[in-house]
Amino acid sequence: MGAGRQEQEDIFARQVEVHADRVLRLGFLHLGSWPDAQDVCQDVLLKLFAKQPVFHDAEHEKAWIIRVTINACRDLRRSFWKKRWVLVEEMPQPQLSPAGRDVLSDVLALPRKYRMVIHLHYYEGYSTAEIAKILQLNENTVRTQLKRGRERLKRHLEGGMDSDEQ
Repeated sequence: MGAGRQEQEDIFARQVEVHADRVLRLGFLHLGSWPDAQDVCQDVLLKLFAKQPVFHDAEHEKAWIIRVTINACRDLRRSFWKKRWVLVEEMPQPQLSPAGRDVLSDVLALPRKYRMVIHLHYYEGYSTAEIAKILQLNENTVRTQLKRGRERLKRHLEGGMDSDEQ
């Protein structure tokens, strides 16, 4: 094995270590299923390995990973098999603290469009302008979704969640 190949493997191993958890969490938020999120995570990491894109900096790399993850989630949701098959049983969720479970369940109770922007803003640290670029939305739309998502979380924490499209 040549030095170039070893260096590529080391770079990929670092990328997997840095991004695998992010891809898995984002996949779960988008799809609501750990098995589907794991499939998306594997697909995204395989694309990263196969394409070996050159990134300008860590932010460019992170944005590429998030964009590819969102696209992979959308592709999975549109797939022939996903539309026609339903999981009989869900795999167990990872162990979280009681507070972590409450926050996760509150965020997951939101419609997808709100939980995506909330995740990208609060968990990934992106600004509304960056989220708009990643999700290919208008910046004002992102601000509105963040505002409405926060309002829904607040209402839920105060007592009740209204139902809306998922």
